[in-house]
Amino acid sequence: MPVPALQLYSLRAEIATRPDTTLRSIAEIGFRAVEPTAGLVGDDPHAFRDALAAAGLTASSLHGPLLDERRDAVAAAAEVIGTDTVIIPAIMPEGFADRASVKESARRVNEAASWAATAGLRLGYHNHHWELTQVVAGRPAFELFTDLLEAEVLLEVDVYWAAVGGADVPELLARLGKRVSHLHVKDGPGTVDAPMTAVGSGTLPIPAILAAAPPGAWRIVELDRCDGDMLDALARSHRYLAGLAA
Repeated sequence: MPVPALQLYSLRAEIATRPDTTLRSIAEIGFRAVEPTAGLVGDDPHAFRDALAAAGLTASSLHGPLLDERRDAVAAAAEVIGTDTVIIPAIMPEGFADRASVKESARRVNEAASWAATAGLRLGYHNHHWELTQVVAGRPAFELFTDLLEAEVLLEVDVYWAAVGGADVPELLARLGKRVSHLHVKDGPGTVDAPMTAVGSGTLPIPAILAAAPPGAWRIVELDRCDGDMLDALARSHRYLAGLAA
């Protein structure tokens, strides 16, 4: 099982105000790779790359908007920070409201993936809960959406939001198979609004979820929010996942 990475959104306030100290703290926990968002990389990806290197960190992937006019800047940032994979963070719920909107969402992602390939990038999509709670023709909209994606489009399955959306996450991962290149691994009570918890201390069947995922898929810890100290929750998450890997 791969050593876990960290989605920097978990520490977005700290990265924005004290990036060097925060990145060093992440490395001290034991993380060796991170997944930044384009917003956290900011307008100077060279400086961000240097800060990662100084902390001994690399980029697993980059969350960034490749569906609009920002795509050129996002692609350039990915190249500078040293990743070949950009993940679309979200398409809003209206993009999964009915068959026509799902088809249009898939068309947009497929077009972006073709564009990304010309820039030497792989493109992935990250789910939330609404893709699974919305039902189209008797199926979760997410399943229709993934059926319409070209084979080269990667999937970053957010296991928590998939569970909140009503999915049996191990079963979902088994159906999606090798298209799953990244996981967002998080834990908690499994509701939309409640704080999340350190991985391994919530309601999700984390061992079964990880066992169902492709062995080489990135395991990326992300806690959107939590009660208590975030760095402590991330450290406990890392220890738990490293223990499973061992």
